[in-house]
Amino acid sequence: MTEGISWMDHDETDDRRQRLLITIVLAASIVGGGIDLLLDAPDNWLSFHVMYEVTLIAAAAAVSSFLWRGWYRSRHSLSEMRRTLEANAAERDAWRESARHALAGLGQAIDERFGAWHLTPAEREVGLMLLKGRSHKQIAFSTGRSERTVRQHAVGVYEKSGLAGRAELAAFFLEDLMLPRPVAAGDERPAAP
Repeated sequence: MTEGISWMDHDETDDRRQRLLITIVLAASIVGGGIDLLLDAPDNWLSFHVMYEVTLIAAAAAVSSFLWRGWYRSRHSLSEMRRTLEANAAERDAWRESARHALAGLGQAIDERFGAWHLTPAEREVGLMLLKGRSHKQIAFSTGRSERTVRQHAVGVYEKSGLAGRAELAAFFLEDLMLPRPVAAGDERPAAP
């Protein structure tokens, strides 16, 4: 998370520099236009030249006001987004901790079943990756084995377990998992199983 904060700080620094540069340019336009208008000391304030300079000064002031309101809204929105992200991060971390305990139990049950089936270490590794949904090619790449060897290990897993293939292997471990109950009308979150 510190990388994300560093990146956001860098963006804020760039944003501040950009705002300062635009502010200086617009302020110089407004002040310079006003000074030029006063130094011209026009006899007729309704002349094209005077009206043109007044329009430029007014446009610079309007753009300046518009940009500052937009920056204020963006900064406010960014602050709210950060608070939301922090709140969600706490919820995510709590869920991960809860899921970690549940998955540790599932992992232990899978390991015990693999032991009961007398799988070799290579077959256990391939079996676990099959349960994770990896293809033979992906398993071969990540384990440094040939695809043919991975297929042989997979066949060994299926034969020793008495299961017909990947779908039955997954179903063996996942069939009895309970899904959360449906959300009742008015409830914000699903009830825990």
